[in-house]
Amino acid sequence: MKITEKIKQPIAFEMDLFEKKFRLAMSSKVALLNRITHYIVNRKGKQMRPMFVFLVAKMVSKGEVKDRTYRGASVIELIHTATLVHDDVVDESNYRRGFFSVNALWKNKIAVLIGDFLLSKGLLLSIDNNDFDLLKIISVAVREMSEGELLQIEKARKLDITEAIYYEIIRQKTATLIAACCSLGAASVKPESSDVETMRKFGELIGMAFQIKDDLFDYGSTAIGKPVGIDIKEQKMTLPLIYVLNTCTKKEKKWLINSIKNHNKDKKRVNEVIDFVKENGGLDYAVSRMKTFQTEALEILDHYPDSEFKEALQTMVNYVIERKK
Repeated sequence: MKITEKIKQPIAFEMDLFEKKFRLAMSSKVALLNRITHYIVNRKGKQMRPMFVFLVAKMVSKGEVKDRTYRGASVIELIHTATLVHDDVVDESNYRRGFFSVNALWKNKIAVLIGDFLLSKGLLLSIDNNDFDLLKIISVAVREMSEGELLQIEKARKLDITEAIYYEIIRQKTATLIAACCSLGAASVKPESSDVETMRKFGELIGMAFQIKDDLFDYGSTAIGKPVGIDIKEQKMTLPLIYVLNTCTKKEKKWLINSIKNHNKDKKRVNEVIDFVKENGGLDYAVSRMKTFQTEALEILDHYPDSEFKEALQTMVNYVIERKK
C-alpha cells in the first residue's frame, strides 16, 4: 500500500464525501467554466491539504467532523487551486503535475479569470455559512503567501538573504498554507479552543520541513521531474546555499555570487556550485535543520491521546521528510 493511501485510510469516508462536495462548490452556470473546473478537478494531486484538515479535526475532537469541516477543506482547496492557476500564468508554465496547465490550454486571460472565480467561490462558501473564523484563517494565509513571494523576489535581486530571512520567506510561502489547514481543522470542530493555535504551529513546522526537503531535491534527485540545479539557475537562495555563503571565505563567496548572478545558465558552472555546496556541508546543515522542525512537530502530537488519526499525522510528518519527490 502506498504511504499516502495508508495516511488516508482513517479518513477515507470523509475524503470521498469531500470530493463530491468540492465538485459542487466549483460548479457554475457558465459551460466554459464548468469544462475548465472539471479539467482541474480530474488532475488533482495527492490532496495533502484536505487530508490535514480532516485528520486534525478528527484527532482533536476524538473522531467527529462537522459540515464546517467539509466547507473549510473545500475553501482551502478552492483558494489553493486559484493560487496555482495564477502561479502558472506568472511563471509562464505550460505544465502542472505533468498535464497541460490552464493557461496553456485556454490562454492567460481565461486562466486569470478562472483563478478569480475560484477565489470568489471560496470566499462566498465561507460567508454564506457564517464561517467567518475559518475565512479569517484562510485570508491570513493568502496574504502571507503573497508577501512571501514578493519578499523572495526582492531579496533574490541582491542575493543577500540571511538564514532568518530565508525562514521568514518559507514560513510565508509554503508553511502558512499547511498551518492554515491544520488550524482550520481544529477550528471547524473546536472553535476558540487552544487547539486552533497549537495545530497552526504544528502545520507551520511541517511546512518548514517540507520546503527544506524541496530545496534539497535541487542538489541531486532526478526522480521528481525537476531538473537538478534549477533553483540556482533561477537565482533562488535556498538553505544549503545560504549556509555555505555564510561559512566560506571571502574569495569563495565572491566566486559563488558571481556564478549565481552571471553564470547561472552555464551547466558546468552550476554543477561546480552544487559540488561546492555539498563539499562544504550545505546539505548536511539543511538536513539537520529539517529534522529539527520534524522533531518539534512530532513533539506537539505527543500531547494528544493515541488514535488512528494521530498515528496518520505522525506518518504524514515522516513522509514529508522521507519522500522521494
